Amino acid sequence: MSSPDPIPETVARIARILTARGQWLATAESCTGGGIATACTDLAGSSGWFERAMISYSNRAKQEMLGVDPGLIRDHGAVSEAVVRAMATGALQYAPVHWSIAVSGIAGPSGGSADKPVGTVWFGWSGPDGTDAECRVLPGDRAAVRTATVAHALAGLLARL
Repeated sequence: MSSPDPIPETVARIARILTARGQWLATAESCTGGGIATACTDLAGSSGWFERAMISYSNRAKQEMLGVDPGLIRDHGAVSEAVVRAMATGALQYAPVHWSIAVSGIAGPSGGSADKPVGTVWFGWSGPDGTDAECRVLPGDRAAVRTATVAHALAGLLARL
């Protein structure tokens, strides 16, 4: 028997906290293609705390939608701490929110390298106390990596709230 999906409960907890504080969330997503926003908006009433999602799949979108400096992408790659931090802070600058989640990764099945294998994901969280980032190498196929990315991104936000 499989364990229950933790994502809906994590979202519900985030919703309660943000609603009680009168705060708002935006996402800046690359490898998840809007999966974090989908998880958030699957919860009825999310219009009271979820502001918007920016799906910045291409490097150009990261630059145009989130203000990511092209030099960061050139020097560090789109899947990097520097870029995900810029995505997270850019979401705060371009949306009237208190919190943001950003993700950029290699979901596979191709695109990996020795330095950044398939499953490498950078996470960024921005809020009133600044921006945090971390990297994980997640196991599994494309769907598993994307699902694990959504779960970890949301759990990371909850921990910071």
